[in-house]
Amino acid sequence: MSAAENKKLMQEIMAGLAQGSRQMYVERLADDVIMTVTGEYSWSRTYRGKQSVLHDLYGVVNKMVPPPRKTIPFRILADEDWVVVEARGNAARNDGVRYDNHYCLLYRFEGGMIKEIREYNDSILCERVLGKYPADRLPA
Repeated sequence: MSAAENKKLMQEIMAGLAQGSRQMYVERLADDVIMTVTGEYSWSRTYRGKQSVLHDLYGVVNKMVPPPRKTIPFRILADEDWVVVEARGNAARNDGVRYDNHYCLLYRFEGGMIKEIREYNDSILCERVLGKYPADRLPA
């Protein structure tokens, strides 16, 4: 797919996420997707495979910040296989504390599927609102 086609596909995916629907996003994650949450804090790690991304990252977040969570893009750029999205989260913890993080998300597409994700976010906000990544979920 071309950069323009990847950008259009990402715009469609983000339109769903902006409404709180993750269906298209989940459908477009390759089974062998690799997602890296960048940085040097407790949530920083690489998740390997769709099930790990959905269970070990989003599954943990879902317990604290229930759906629907919205990710609202305000800039989408594409070059070759990569699409870059600047976005703002719109979510709240179970107790009502807001979790409106800022994101820069890089997506690498292959054949219309998301094969790689790099997430940059406000790590201080993440740990302040979500706390440290649960120790019982860390790999042995």
